[in-house]
Amino acid sequence: MASRLRRKQRSPWVVTLLLLFILIGLCCAVVRVYFRAPDQKTDDSVMIQRVNNPVISEDLSDEEAEALRSHYERKPEFWTILVSGADDGNGGTDTNILVALDVANGHVFGASIARDTKALINGKNHKINFAYNAGGMETLADTVSDQLGIPVDYTVLVDLKAFQALVDAIGGVDFYIPIDMNYEDPYQNLSIHFSKGMRHLSGAEALKVVRCREGYASQDIGRMHTQQDFLKAVAQKLMTPESLLHLDDYCKIFVDYVKTDLTVGNLAWMGAQVAAMGTENIEFATLPGDWKSPYIYLNQEEVLAMVNEHLNPYTEDRTMEDLNILT
Repeated sequence: MASRLRRKQRSPWVVTLLLLFILIGLCCAVVRVYFRAPDQKTDDSVMIQRVNNPVISEDLSDEEAEALRSHYERKPEFWTILVSGADDGNGGTDTNILVALDVANGHVFGASIARDTKALINGKNHKINFAYNAGGMETLADTVSDQLGIPVDYTVLVDLKAFQALVDAIGGVDFYIPIDMNYEDPYQNLSIHFSKGMRHLSGAEALKVVRCREGYASQDIGRMHTQQDFLKAVAQKLMTPESLLHLDDYCKIFVDYVKTDLTVGNLAWMGAQVAAMGTENIEFATLPGDWKSPYIYLNQEEVLAMVNEHLNPYTEDRTMEDLNILT
């Protein structure tokens, strides 16, 4: 009897441990399902479809087919994400940055694409910021992908109000304004007046600084450099322990102002990878090109070099034949 009583007294602990292990297992399952790396796009290439279609690829030798497959073999843990800011006052995207997330090598590279870049959209020449007007983020991503010869894996569209809200959520940002800014645009309700120098910017002030194009030697190129520097300053502040106190605010901003085909779990996973890399491994540049009214014409050789050094998700270098840059 005593022995049976002792067993009964121990059984609640056994049940508790069993429930604990079940809960741990469920948590692990949830983490695996939701907090995970995004899928890589492996079947979007027209060439891959051609090689894998026996009807179309009958004229290819085994060596040619294998060479094409090798040309589109993906690097591990490498993604491209097109981040765009809307609205520019005309329904287009005011800011476009193609971000390469190279987790395997611990590096993030963002290439700003000038809004006046010449692009072929629906068979006609336009400035690239028109692509969003023409067909939303899908058309914009296809246009960028066609020009650079690489896939755009995912897209993130951010309402400019999100930018303002984020800066306010982290308590503003100390930033060096590179030029005197004086600009008035009643049509877009813009009144921008800042003196050159260091200043603590609120969200509304920061939005004006990164939108201003006047005063630079080359309007859009100069503005993009300022945007890149400001994004670095925001990233540095976001990666401080104090920023964790505002997670609820970030979530609300995301829900209200961001549209993306990435899951929340994907974004959380990528955020953790970037935080582990540190801001010293985050780099920004601008797709090289020259202004000749009304377009910016991309420099084919320099763009190809930038793609292969920083943006290319494939194991093999891209060639000039892969790109489609208008002249």
